Amino acid sequence: MLTRQLLHRQWTAFRRPARLIALVAAALAVIAIGLLFALGNQVSCDGPCPRDPVAADGSTVGDRFWFLHRDLGPRGVITVRMTSMTGTITYPPPDHDRIVPGLVPWAKAGIIIKDGVRQGSSYAALMMTGAHGVRMQYDYRHDVAGSAGGPGGLSARSPRWLRLARSGDTVTGSESADGRRWSTVGTVTVAGLPETAQVGLFATSPGDLTLREVGLGGAVEEVRFTQATGVFDHVTVEGAAGGGWRGEAVGEMNRTDWEKYHNASGAVEKDGVITVSGTGDIGPSGSEGGVSAERTLSGLLIMLIVVVALFARFGARPDARRASRTPETPDGARPDIRDVPAPDAPASDVPAPDAPGAGVSRRVVAARAVVVGGATFVAGLVAAGVVLPAALAILRDNGVPVQPVTALTGVRVVVGVAAVLALCAVLSYGLGVLLRRGWVAIALALALVAVPYAVTAAPFLPDAASRWLLRLTPAAGFAVQQTAVEYPQVVAHYAPSAGYFPLPGWAGLAVLCAYTLMVVWPAVNRAPRARTASRR
Repeated sequence: MLTRQLLHRQWTAFRRPARLIALVAAALAVIAIGLLFALGNQVSCDGPCPRDPVAADGSTVGDRFWFLHRDLGPRGVITVRMTSMTGTITYPPPDHDRIVPGLVPWAKAGIIIKDGVRQGSSYAALMMTGAHGVRMQYDYRHDVAGSAGGPGGLSARSPRWLRLARSGDTVTGSESADGRRWSTVGTVTVAGLPETAQVGLFATSPGDLTLREVGLGGAVEEVRFTQATGVFDHVTVEGAAGGGWRGEAVGEMNRTDWEKYHNASGAVEKDGVITVSGTGDIGPSGSEGGVSAERTLSGLLIMLIVVVALFARFGARPDARRASRTPETPDGARPDIRDVPAPDAPASDVPAPDAPGAGVSRRVVAARAVVVGGATFVAGLVAAGVVLPAALAILRDNGVPVQPVTALTGVRVVVGVAAVLALCAVLSYGLGVLLRRGWVAIALALALVAVPYAVTAAPFLPDAASRWLLRLTPAAGFAVQQTAVEYPQVVAHYAPSAGYFPLPGWAGLAVLCAYTLMVVWPAVNRAPRARTASRR
């Protein structure tokens, strides 16, 4: 059993100025690098910089499309027949020098009921997509699948009928192949829809994402402009609140050369046929340049290296063996008296003189592990707790788009990072105790923890290799710092180098705990048992 007296004695032995200075310096490095990153990033615009759309729940979203709309009362129905959906992708691979026809998988065209034209306002939409069939989506994060099949087979002879029916806050989406037999895709609640909402046709298309190989197979994402065009007829609206059709962009549009000189986004009506073209996206994404919270913790690698080296060497020190055998080491050097058991130390803390191995009792090894973990946890807590809110505040003041982080998520990241650093410190200490060679323990600890974390944080290795490293090594624990969310209806580079860990935070922490237990348990058991005889 670890007593308060034993822990205090080991803390007293541990707190050499050099060790404390190293921990403080490592924590200050995390803070300094994070603040320098924030101060070095700023956005300047001619006039006020545009802000990312914010949904009703406070999250940053993507909300940019062309909208041909009119007023709709508290009860109403819009029905359309869709006969075509086409698109354009600019400068695609392999040579990045051509404009080609095509649709990205989540290009969208269809009908929508929305709380006005303000970006981020609530909505429900029924649409045809580029590669995922008919979908009903609402309030940015929610996606309901309808019938499968792409838009390639659409025509006047093989159309797709779409219908949205509103009753207060309830919206029902239905689809049909012939306009007579309908199937319900979904019924959803769009909280806060005003008595007079906006209803109409829309088109949007997110950027085309491709990956460029770098390093030893890593990938850097590249995004190109795309546009989607939907063709509709037999458009009917029941329950219209008055006024005519109006066409406008939700968000900025018609600024690229393609839109200026080739095909401007917009809506055109001719002989009862309406053609709507648009670019952008409606979904849980925000701007492509949004900074995630974990980017402010880029100095963690330095602190991790310092912690690993410091405590692997501490665990490998032969001071206890020297103390239990002779007041001097074989080469004549005096031992550190703070590592010699105190004259009044309980007998249970002193190993038997003829005990094999390290010369400190199991209780002392365990107590030192607790001290190592506790000291590192406090240092990590201070470092992450200072830099995360401060750096995010500086980024926002500089006009840099920042992915939103709730207070609870921020606490989870700060405490989780401190816990991971503490576990890495205990793991390194245990390796030092087991291997008894400081440089060997340091090399192994770095190879297990720091190297996987470093090579997966950058686009250096193939994504598959990075994912496996972060599943199978102790570096999996750093998944606790992830704040980005992966959405199936958003195409993105979901890889470790982009801030996406293959395991959830709790699972990554469990992997690190398992490694730490596998090392510390034999390290403690390998130590000699304490002498049971009373001291005379």
